[in-house]
Amino acid sequence: MSSSQESVFPEYERETSQTSKLIKKVKETPLVPIGMGGFAAVVAYGLYKLKHRGDTKMSLHLIHMRVAAQGFAVGALTCGVLYSMFRDYVVKPKE
Repeated sequence: MSSSQESVFPEYERETSQTSKLIKKVKETPLVPIGMGGFAAVVAYGLYKLKHRGDTKMSLHLIHMRVAAQGFAVGALTCGVLYSMFRDYVVKPKE
């Protein structure tokens, strides 16, 4: 046996690597990563503001942050669907 780790199916592994899958998905639906990033930003901001929330109750603060994060994610998904519909039905040439 060979001591080197050569791939039996180099083309298959190149096409199905995690990075190539991620890049393909980002090209197909560019607003999903934006929605995920916005969700993470809202969560990070919420954690930062948790320390400086003043007289606001903890439960109320968490509810507001959850609604903001969900709103950002749903908004990004909605924009993605609208973009996809625009691309498929308006920009796509008639067959």
